[in-house]
Amino acid sequence: MNYLAHIYLAQHSDKAMLGALLGDFVKLKDTALYHPDIQADIQIHRQVDSFTDSHPIVLQAKALFQDQHRRYSGILLDIFYDHVLSQHWPQGSPTPRAELIQRFYAALQEQAKIILPDNLQAALPRMLSQDWLGSYHEFDGVRIAVERTSQRLSKNGDLLRAGLDDLQNNYDELSKGFQEFFPELIQYVAGQRVQLQSPS
Repeated sequence: MNYLAHIYLAQHSDKAMLGALLGDFVKLKDTALYHPDIQADIQIHRQVDSFTDSHPIVLQAKALFQDQHRRYSGILLDIFYDHVLSQHWPQGSPTPRAELIQRFYAALQEQAKIILPDNLQAALPRMLSQDWLGSYHEFDGVRIAVERTSQRLSKNGDLLRAGLDDLQNNYDELSKGFQEFFPELIQYVAGQRVQLQSPS
C-alpha cells in the first residue's frame, strides 16, 4: 500500500494518520519516541504491508508483470492501488476523499517540525505543492509518482518506469483485484486495532 491507502486506513484520528505515514520513514528502534497513537499506526503500517505482500490476489497481480519488471512490481502496485482507491473511494467512508487529504495535509504541517524526520520534512513542501495524494486520482499521477520514485533508486530506474506499461496493459484486471482485496484489508486492520487496544 502507498500513502493514500495507509491514510484511509488510519482516518479515525490525525495522530493515527501521521503514524500511518511515518511507518515508511521511522526506524523500528525509534518508534517508542512517538505518542502511543502514532506508535500504534506505525505498527499497523508494517502489518498492512506484510498482509498485502503475502495476499494471493496481490501475488497474482505481480505475476502479470513482465519478467524484467517483476522485481519492481511491489512498488508499482503500491502506487497503482492508491490510484484505484482514489477512483473507487469506498461509499461507506466517513470522509470524502478530498476532505480527508486536506485534513491530513493540515496535520502534517502542524506537526512538521515536531515529529517529522528530516527526510520527510524535506519532502513535505513538494508533497503539498504537487498534491501527491490528490494526484493519484488520474493515471498521470501514477506515472509522475513512479518517475519520482525511480530517481531515488541507485540503479535500474528505467526498469521501474518501464513497468508502467504493465500497469496500463493489465489495468482492468489489477483494478478489479484491488477492489476485491481492499475490503479484506480493512477487516484485517480492524482486527489488528482490537488486538493493540486489548490489555496484554
